[in-house]
Amino acid sequence: MKRLALILSVFLVHFVLSCGESGHKQAANEDGFSAIENELKSKFGADAYYTDINVTYNESIGNVVGVTVTKDPASLKMGQWNQTQGNWTQNQDISIEIPQGSQATDFMFQLGQTVSLAKLGELIETSKAQLTKEKQLQNPRLHMASVQYPDNGDVSKAEYLVMLQPETGGTTFSFQYKLNGDFIKMDY
Repeated sequence: MKRLALILSVFLVHFVLSCGESGHKQAANEDGFSAIENELKSKFGADAYYTDINVTYNESIGNVVGVTVTKDPASLKMGQWNQTQGNWTQNQDISIEIPQGSQATDFMFQLGQTVSLAKLGELIETSKAQLTKEKQLQNPRLHMASVQYPDNGDVSKAEYLVMLQPETGGTTFSFQYKLNGDFIKMDY
């Protein structure tokens, strides 16, 4: 009976730890990117503002998540952060300038508002399927996925960018989508 309890305890600990995997281990799909979004909200707060979010895949270390973020847009100060192998590092402090008569939030976005990383993950899956169908490329992998937010604050020009490569490397295929998921173009 003690052995069964020990086995169940080990299984339970493993299950709990695996549910909290950091962004570097998340799959390039809707669920994985939803988990990355939740991790960002946990790290920086649900009300944080961003000007840049990107996820780059590296075969040897997994995902590298990069953000430019602030909790206080009115301060005109942001931090540039990277998460590699589960560790967050702040690379630099950034001071921003905005045109007179504007607010900093005009040039930033919040997760769960107009931008959804779950939607970006879904679009990665869509891009992989399209690439497999059109180019007969089996098992394309994520190279980079990002939110492209325009410097002029025109949210209608904001886009999701998905870049895929063959498993063995080589040509990078880029897919652009509007924030609502509408396909714009594929390029390589």
